[in-house]
Formats: sequence, C-alpha cells, structure tokens
Amino acid sequence: MLNQLRDRAAALAPELSVLRRHLHANPELSFKETQTAAFITQKLTDMGLRPYAVAGTGVVALIEGQPGGPVVALRADMDALPIQELSDVPYQSQRPGVMHACGHDVHTTCLFGAAKLLTELKGQFKGTVKLLFQPGEELLPGGASLMIADGVLENPAPAEVLGQHVFPRLPVGQIGLRPGRYMASTDELYLRIKGQGGHGAMPELNLDPVLVAAHLIVAAQQIVSRRANPKMPSVLSFGKVIAGATNVIPDEVYIEGTFRTLDEAWRDEA
Repeated sequence: MLNQLRDRAAALAPELSVLRRHLHANPELSFKETQTAAFITQKLTDMGLRPYAVAGTGVVALIEGQPGGPVVALRADMDALPIQELSDVPYQSQRPGVMHACGHDVHTTCLFGAAKLLTELKGQFKGTVKLLFQPGEELLPGGASLMIADGVLENPAPAEVLGQHVFPRLPVGQIGLRPGRYMASTDELYLRIKGQGGHGAMPELNLDPVLVAAHLIVAAQQIVSRRANPKMPSVLSFGKVIAGATNVIPDEVYIEGTFRTLDEAWRDEA
C-alpha cells in the first residue's frame, strides 16, 4: 500500500501544484476565508465526500474506511496574513495587503491531497479519517478553539489529531520529527505608554514616552534571558512600535509583540 501511495502522490503532484497556486493567489484573512472554504467544500464534494461548516468558515469531512479501526483527524489551517506580497511570480496574491506568507496555502493543499489519496484507498484501511480545515489560526483566540467549542472533536471523537507546518530550512522531500512538544504557545502583547508630548527641540519640557518604550523593550528581554530556565525554549519579540512625527515628542507610544514558549507553567509565570 505504501508504494501505491507514493505512486499516486507523484501522479497527483501537478494537480496539487495548480490548487496550491490558486490558493496562494486568492488569500483571505482570519475568519474571512469564505471563498477558500467554498472552494475546498466544492473540491471535497466532487470527491464524493459530504463536507460541512464548523466555526463559520471551518470545513470538516469524514473519510470512512473499513469497520473496526480508530478515528484519526488530519488538520490544516487556511488563513493568510495582512502582508503585501512583493514576489514577482505568476500566482502572486491578487488581494492587496493580504498574502499566504506562513504556508497555509501549502497546508491546505497537503490536506486536500491526503484526502484525495485516502478516499481512493478507503477500501484498504480500517477506521475513519476526519478532515479539519481550520480558519483563523493567525488571530487569537484561534479557530481551533472555536471548532472545538462547536464539537469538532466529537461524533466521532478522534483518538489523535495530526498536523504539519512547512519549514523552509529543510530540504525538499524531508520531514522533521522530534519527541515532545514542537509548536510553541503564542500570547500577544499590547502596550500603551503615556507621557507628555511636545516639540523635539525642548525635551526638558516633556515626558518622553519613546525613551520609556525603548528602555522597556530592552529590559523586557531580561525576562527571557534572566528569569527563564535555559531548558525552556521561549522568545519575546516586539514587532510594532507606533509613536509620533520626526520632530515631535508624542503623548503616547503603542507597542505590540508576542511571547512564545513550550512550557505552560513558565508561560503563566512570565
């Protein structure tokens, strides 16, 4: 059966490449994946499956093999990011300011390809495969929690859920595996620092929130470098700082960032 899967996967590659490029050219933001969900729903229906909606733009379908086996779920995310695509490829994003920059077009394509293979071979395995096309992975609280609240892990309940993520540092055709936890938790940080603005030439008359923000960003890194156990991978990153004009000390500074870790106890403490 493994050789059969390999041969069939190779034969499907051109079709999946076209599908992935369609998804890449038509990205949609978190919880707005209406066209993507409709596209996948139609593709699954054409395969003879009966997909249904969960958590708004999520899509679920079952592949029922022979009786007596376990229920295993396969999951992929579908949403894109609010990023302008700069690459000059024929299938570049057709939506200004929106891009599949995190590989979710690839994830969705992989799950569809797996669904097609398993549907063709459902007479050769025992059990049920539950397909989970998840919306809103990039936006907290995340589409996974909403799908779970809608009962996606019930009727039937999967014994395990399998997923994957693209990783450009690996050579093509290789898969990275490791024991234990792999993907980190993510908490978003939103800070507003209030000061007293004024002209940049007269800082003595103002309370500069930019200076405070700069100290805060640097000092916050000590939470990871001096408070975290080195055996607990974690990272604190600030990716957005909004202040004032070139020659004006602003009244406020806005900072946004993320904190990621693989340890739940340290996550709570941090």
